Amino acid sequence: MSPRTRLWVFACAGAALAALLFWGLAGLPAFGHYQGAYGNKLEREVMPERHTTNLVGAVVFDYRGLDTLGEEFILFTAVMGVTLLLRKNREQETEDAPDDTVRSDAIRVAGLFLVAPSFLLGLWLVAFGYVTPGGGFQGGVVLAGALLLVYLTGSMRRYTAVTPLTAVEMSEASAAGTFVALGIAGLVAQGAYLHNFLGPGKQGTLQSGGSIAMLNWATALAVTTAMLLLFKEFLEEYAVPVARRRA
Repeated sequence: MSPRTRLWVFACAGAALAALLFWGLAGLPAFGHYQGAYGNKLEREVMPERHTTNLVGAVVFDYRGLDTLGEEFILFTAVMGVTLLLRKNREQETEDAPDDTVRSDAIRVAGLFLVAPSFLLGLWLVAFGYVTPGGGFQGGVVLAGALLLVYLTGSMRRYTAVTPLTAVEMSEASAAGTFVALGIAGLVAQGAYLHNFLGPGKQGTLQSGGSIAMLNWATALAVTTAMLLLFKEFLEEYAVPVARRRA
């Protein structure tokens, strides 16, 4: 197939997809006027049953917790696959990489003032994820991004020092296992897998939601460590060889 033909095929497919997308958007209800039976029922039931003010958090970690368990292991498997593929033909370790320390004082100062606040923001998103907007998935990405700033404003060696490979890999596996174990605890205590076995707690506080908080933190740890593993593998695959050639 010639480049011109491929371009026409892409243009036709893209136009059809765009038309379908705009047709779907045009049929959405106006903001604040959602009329879905499932969503409306959850809006009425979540507060009395789970005492969580973030409906999405209650759905993700309670009402549809089994779906989240599947997503956890999809992420775990995807990261494991990428790691195995990238490590297959790589022989030199990060310790053999040349010194790539950032020399700009301005960038290093920026890193000094950004890493800690970004990490704190990630912890806040996780901790209050079932009370206010946020959660383990979102907070986990922010936490990993905060640690990636160590590389961007420091060096690969410093990033490796704050994210030791063995600890990160063990933490990712432990987080996935913890999610499974919490599900089993609900099964034993309440007769249903991933059932909320700690009760609803006090509404509007970190004690609300019962076992939702524990599932939320397990997810945060799994997402954070998964992102850190991906960052490390891609940096060692692409950034380190470039630095070595320049050295």
